[in-house]
Amino acid sequence: MFQLSIFLENTKGRLAEVLNLLTQLNVNIRALSLADTKDYGVLRIVVDEPEKVAEAMRVREYVVNLTPVWVLRVPDRVGGLAGVLTQLADEGVVVEYMYAFVEKENEKAQVVIRVQNEQVMAAAMQKLALA
Repeated sequence: MFQLSIFLENTKGRLAEVLNLLTQLNVNIRALSLADTKDYGVLRIVVDEPEKVAEAMRVREYVVNLTPVWVLRVPDRVGGLAGVLTQLADEGVVVEYMYAFVEKENEKAQVVIRVQNEQVMAAAMQKLALA
């Protein structure tokens, strides 16, 4: 799966502009994370049709990157995420960053993970059957 990383100036209404563009493109956000510094922010989003969204944003002169990420379903209970991350670490997976949300309907947390090495993660996912 791919996530979009969109670089935004920390100015009034800039985030709303991006979200309105997604509305115009009829794109639903599946996951979102926003980190900032003094002058800019990085909006990370998982959407349907990320390539289409990236192209539309580039046409409007946004700085946007497509980044491979993994989306895991983790038990929504105490220690659920810790257990999964321990298993991945035991397989040599190094997590660069992550963000999560809870899907109460299925009683699972959805965790978006960016890893250092895609091949190591793929092997761990296959071995541990975490997907």
